Amino acid sequence: MQTRRIAACWMVFCAVAPLAAQTPATVPHQLSLAQALELARQNNPTYLQARTAADPAAEAVKAANWARLPSLSANGGVGYTGAGSQFFGGQVFASSPTVQSNYGLGATLLISTRTFLTPAIDRAQERATDQNISAAGVTLVSNVTSQYLNVLRAGATVNVAIQQVAADSVLLLLARAKQQVGQNSLIDVLLAQTQMATAQVQLLQTRQAASQAKIALIQTLGLPADADPDALTLSEPYALVQPNFDLAALRDMARISNPAVRALMEQDRANRLSVRAARLDRLPTMSISAGLSGYTQQFTNEGILLSSRLQSAQAAEANCSFQNQILLGLTSPIPGGIIPDCKAYAGLDPSGLALQPGITQQIHAGNSAFPFNFTGNPLSVNLNISLPIWDGYSRSLRISQAEATEDAGRQSVRAQQLAADAQIQTQLLAVNTAWQRTVIQDTNRVTARQQLQLAQDRYRIGSGTALDVANAQTAVTQSEADYITAVFDYHLAVVALENAVGRPLR
Repeated sequence: MQTRRIAACWMVFCAVAPLAAQTPATVPHQLSLAQALELARQNNPTYLQARTAADPAAEAVKAANWARLPSLSANGGVGYTGAGSQFFGGQVFASSPTVQSNYGLGATLLISTRTFLTPAIDRAQERATDQNISAAGVTLVSNVTSQYLNVLRAGATVNVAIQQVAADSVLLLLARAKQQVGQNSLIDVLLAQTQMATAQVQLLQTRQAASQAKIALIQTLGLPADADPDALTLSEPYALVQPNFDLAALRDMARISNPAVRALMEQDRANRLSVRAARLDRLPTMSISAGLSGYTQQFTNEGILLSSRLQSAQAAEANCSFQNQILLGLTSPIPGGIIPDCKAYAGLDPSGLALQPGITQQIHAGNSAFPFNFTGNPLSVNLNISLPIWDGYSRSLRISQAEATEDAGRQSVRAQQLAADAQIQTQLLAVNTAWQRTVIQDTNRVTARQQLQLAQDRYRIGSGTALDVANAQTAVTQSEADYITAVFDYHLAVVALENAVGRPLR
């Protein structure tokens, strides 16, 4: 049951999930290991900082995939030009204030070898990021579990100190009783009092250490230590089971499960693709672009337009009348050449002093374009092909740098694998040694208890001294403390071995 709980916790931590906003959490009075790991996942700042890399890596993959499609752009604007005079052909032309607007729509498609290789590179880097986050989760599990064990160790040490105080209290009462009946001297009473005081000091120190261990655990969870640490109790049992690990199997397991190794392997895959992309940069690059655009221009003072058009119409009417007079003077008039009404022909009213109403309305309608009555420009489509010929050895430099990065990444993978193998072997040795220590210390504490029982029996019948009992009691306390140290050193060694392998082992 315990193995399944721990395995479930590891699966939760090592999985890559989107980082969600968390509400402030508090430490429960009774804390299991699964609860501690969940709180750490939600609040530990180091782990949360590692998880922030997930979204940028995923967005990089999306951007690389969308780069295969055309990029679209749109632009628009408005403008104003004030009134003034322009000189052209030696003449002065007055200009009206104008307002303008314009728009543009464009699409561009870039086709190159990097267009197709970049998504694969970014996907490999995303997988490397995921493995780095998983490695942070493995480290978090190891840190929380180790600190959880430290709290349990400190609590067990406090219990031993309490037992020592209780035993010394009994010894002091017995010494005083025997001194009152004349079976021992005051020296035995004083010795028992000294032993009692030493045990009380030791109890204070172990309780302080237990509180400090709980504060450190709360800090590892990423929570403020504003609650009473003594109110926190741990509920996770840890059974002492003889280890049965195989070194070769652990190493094979690490090559599959260790996220630090897998992250470097994914990065190495990205480096190899980057070398390929750098070598293919010598191939042509093609871009296809298309665009639509339009504009408007509107005179804010239509009087200038009307005046200019009136002057043109009057000039046309004068030219029409002149042409009619020439034709009338001919001996053989040209049929249909004479225009009967030059004013109507030029667009003037019968008086010749104003434009016809229809032409005035036409000018007004033509000037009412701002801001959305655009005049469109023709569709433009362009195809460009770029072939690199000489770039001053910059391409060779990029290839060399990419190859150097690939070589360095390959060596990093090998170095990480060697480090993981060495760490597994070292931690496995530590696990086996710690187990042997627990067996020896368990035997030692049984022997110490037997010696204490003999010393107490001899003291009761008067054949032993209080010093013998005190020494035997001290030996029991020390053997219990040594046994606790050996047990939790064993558990911590297993946690370190699991961290090296990258997965739970029990």
